[in-house]
Amino acid sequence: MRQRLLNACLLAAVLGLFALPAFANNDIVQFGSSIHVAPDSSVHDAVCFFCDVDDRGTVQGDIVVFFGSVHIAGNANHDVVNFFGTVKAEDNSTIGNDLVSMFGSIRLGENVSVGKDLVAMFGGLRAASTVTVGGDRVVQPGWILWGPLLIIALVIIVVVREYRSYRRRLYLRGYPFPPKP
Repeated sequence: MRQRLLNACLLAAVLGLFALPAFANNDIVQFGSSIHVAPDSSVHDAVCFFCDVDDRGTVQGDIVVFFGSVHIAGNANHDVVNFFGTVKAEDNSTIGNDLVSMFGSIRLGENVSVGKDLVAMFGGLRAASTVTVGGDRVVQPGWILWGPLLIIALVIIVVVREYRSYRRRLYLRGYPFPPKP
């Protein structure tokens, strides 16, 4: 058994020597620390967990944010994806491909351009009349998900409450009330 474990560890060490390092060409990945792109600078991809992305310059690749917000005052040349946060695009900003927001809101200013699709799932969309979307515009409001879940939760609460009341009545049925002196 020890010989097999030793062989497996040696094999893993040899494979680790031949592993190629990851290459990130001007990518920024942050966890808990916000990403700021200055007006005169450019980054390739911006990925952020539990933080915000403030794009005042140019993002050549994707912007992906989990549990944070995206603020675009410059150009995002590819996709913008946000989960559980807010996407805000200032006036005259552009998004090259898709704009996707799950469980969050989207606010688009005047003359904002989205190259392909705009998707707002279980959130809200506020867009000026001058916003151009090159593909489809899909908006599913939050009440479509939260409404049925609220109804199901209320039914479960009522069923549990009535069952407890029934059990309490059965328990108290065996005891005379008021007690005999």
